[in-house]
Amino acid sequence: MPLKRPFPFRSAVLFPMILGWFVLLIIPGILFVSDASLFPWLSLDSTAAETLFWITSTGTAPYGVATVLLILFLSYRRLEHSRFFSLFLAISLSMCTTLGLNHFLKPFFNEARPNAVWLDQHNLLNTDSFYTLSKTERKIQMMAAVNQVEHANTEITLAPLVKQHWQHEIGFSFPSGHTLFAITLTMVASYYLLIAGNIWIPGLLFFWSIAMGFSRMLLGMHWTQDVLASTLLGGIIGLISLLVIHKVFPFIWSISSRLAPRQIKANQ
Repeated sequence: MPLKRPFPFRSAVLFPMILGWFVLLIIPGILFVSDASLFPWLSLDSTAAETLFWITSTGTAPYGVATVLLILFLSYRRLEHSRFFSLFLAISLSMCTTLGLNHFLKPFFNEARPNAVWLDQHNLLNTDSFYTLSKTERKIQMMAAVNQVEHANTEITLAPLVKQHWQHEIGFSFPSGHTLFAITLTMVASYYLLIAGNIWIPGLLFFWSIAMGFSRMLLGMHWTQDVLASTLLGGIIGLISLLVIHKVFPFIWSISSRLAPRQIKANQ
């Protein structure tokens, strides 16, 4: 069957979305204005730290792919086919934009992560030379530095999962790719689900986005300004992706509606 005629852009749904986005901006915004740092506030050998590791892993490859697939699965069961197809296109566009922007901005700003700066302050790592090394060399140096933490006279002890995460995350700090991923996915998916009258999935995504930002700061992966800027960029990318797809979708729908009768005839 041909797809249903594209639905109009629902500007009324944008109000609760933008309100939620504003709340997401306020949290790191307050921390930034007050010059507060959440690292190393949390005990990194605690159950809470390991829980934050699993939250942050939902935005880390390959688990991030599983997160997107889960959202698509939940949405497929609740959306009309035409709306689901539009959602799929919007998520694809926003994720590609997020990945590209993150890949470009990190080496451009060349900002050291909080955990790397902390290791430097305790003479376990030299950030000036660390970020000039290749990815393989950085992993080796980070592994050596992390293994020395428990033997050094420091206030931090790392749980095995957190130690593993520090050894894996050896790139630049700004922006927070995990926060970009969470905010963008939340904005795009929430738009279509709210249109369909579903509230609880957007609500869960909202709190997941908050938890993602906190996990990045508490685990020593990002500065407050990283999360704040990434929340702003993620919301903008999400909104632009929705607008672009709603401009392009009627064209895609017209092609689909022309091809569908031909496919039906071919199957007869």
